[in-house]
Amino acid sequence: MQQFLKESALVDFSHPDIQALAHTLAEGLTSDEEIAKRCFLHVRDKIRHSGDAKDDITTYKASDVLKYKTGWCYAKSILLAALLRANGIPAGFCYQRLSCSEYEQDVYCLHGLNAVYLKEYGWYRIDARGNKEGVDAQFMPPYEKLAFELQEGETDLPDIYDEPLNVVVEALKKNKTYDEMIHHFPDIK
Repeated sequence: MQQFLKESALVDFSHPDIQALAHTLAEGLTSDEEIAKRCFLHVRDKIRHSGDAKDDITTYKASDVLKYKTGWCYAKSILLAALLRANGIPAGFCYQRLSCSEYEQDVYCLHGLNAVYLKEYGWYRIDARGNKEGVDAQFMPPYEKLAFELQEGETDLPDIYDEPLNVVVEALKKNKTYDEMIHHFPDIK
């Protein structure tokens, strides 16, 4: 479980702003489930989804996602992992391979989300992408309510990773603007 609690260059939870927010979000709470829910709601509702907002900045390090208050699903999952890990709650990265027809026809891409280890339930997937019309991700263990239900041709990647996939990190680092990102979403076959 230690690899799901570690800090890294992207999951930079010792950054003072991440530490301050993690402490604030956990204040007055005693269970890992309550803290995880509060962290999830903060990232889902207070950090803009770069695609929805059409923000012309691509963040990827947790402290930058927090600083600019925007990120693609992948970046939001990095911030959520940092907040959870800062509170001693194991968190990992999960992916779905979805149709990206919202942006381009006949294109598939990865969608980033998290798995959190809750003492009462074990691993539980959560999706802090951000809600909008047609998207209603919730935190209600043991029931999973992700942003997207799989359609024909779409799939869940079965693994929980301790770090974001390299293909995701490379896409976030390379594609700096909204237009660059929507034409170069990360994908694996």
